[in-house]
Amino acid sequence: MPVVVEDTNTTIDEIADGIHRISTPVPPSDELPLGFSFNQYLIEDEKPLLYHTGLRQMFSITRQAIEAVMPIDKLRYIAFSHVEADECGALNNFLGAAPNAEPLCGDVAAMVSIGDIADRQPRALADGESIDLGRHTVKWIATPHLPHAWECGHMFETTTRTLFCGDLFTQPGATHPAITEDDILEPSEMMRGALDYYSHTKDGSLLLEKLAVLEPAILACMHGSAWRGDGASLLRALGRRLSSPA
Repeated sequence: MPVVVEDTNTTIDEIADGIHRISTPVPPSDELPLGFSFNQYLIEDEKPLLYHTGLRQMFSITRQAIEAVMPIDKLRYIAFSHVEADECGALNNFLGAAPNAEPLCGDVAAMVSIGDIADRQPRALADGESIDLGRHTVKWIATPHLPHAWECGHMFETTTRTLFCGDLFTQPGATHPAITEDDILEPSEMMRGALDYYSHTKDGSLLLEKLAVLEPAILACMHGSAWRGDGASLLRALGRRLSSPA
């Protein structure tokens, strides 16, 4: 059963062993008539890791959600895909609340942004570099400009085969099951077509293949449900869409 943060609609669900999805719904608006959602992921381990910080204005909500699972000051790493408010807007808030936590990001993000804007120096990961958290191991996969930002990359947890895939497969809507086996490609393609937030990099399908060979069993999406199934096939299907004429 999900945990619901008191006085909010934010929910916390364990989607894989030790991996918790924290989801905050955003009601429908003129800009997003179906509503929207923001997900953060907490890996509970000897060296706990938070993936995505959420917006700075959401910090207190995300903090409450984490503390329903573990003390926030035990966080060891604060990681994210790329530099954007919903990815790392609350980074310094979390660094203030967790004195032993380090920003964890790709080497490009560390060089061009995080080394300057973070209150604590980041640990920069090279493409393919891994970090041992205890029972879990995470690997950084650099995917420049996929779906956007030069510093973009995605993190893969090798034990549960969970790919934290950021803005890939963004689904509209305010509320979603924590994890689903239903189709997420068509809803996410509808969202991409409407908002055109991909970079149109010529290497998109090659970078998706780089993720597909990991054979993820769970795709931990930042917006919408996490997804369980043949992740390699779904990533390759997205690659074919990106390669097709508009």
